[in-house]
Amino acid sequence: MVTQPSKFWSAALYAGIAAGVFSTVVQILLWWVFWDALPSILYRDARFAAAIILGQGVLPPPATLDWQVMFIATGIHSGLSIIYAIALSWLIRHLDLKTSLIAGSLYGLGVFVINMYGFVIIFPWFIDTRDWITAAAHVVFGVSAAAVYKILSE
Repeated sequence: MVTQPSKFWSAALYAGIAAGVFSTVVQILLWWVFWDALPSILYRDARFAAAIILGQGVLPPPATLDWQVMFIATGIHSGLSIIYAIALSWLIRHLDLKTSLIAGSLYGLGVFVINMYGFVIIFPWFIDTRDWITAAAHVVFGVSAAAVYKILSE
């Protein structure tokens, strides 16, 4: 259990960064193994994220590499990963590791539902990302955020 506020915040911050990176790598690997859609699907999803700030003008095909889009999308993804990991860290701060990992997997699934079925009211283009690989990446996010938080907060 974390007793120092600064330790909580640093562990939660690093958990968000690590989980954001790890879940992205897992998602890319799953796309590579199960779908023949790289790199276009990565560029498409980056445009979806960047459109939150840049507007729908970045959405039209073709989904090609655009460094401004990639930079904005990475910033959005990183920021959301940190925010979500802080919330998860607060929820699991008093739990043991095993229970935290289970809670993390359920949390990741919950974030998937909120993102892909809730936020699409505001950002409807994310409907295209509702698939098992995105759901799996969100579960990986939750589990890895929980693991990193618990390891760093001991």
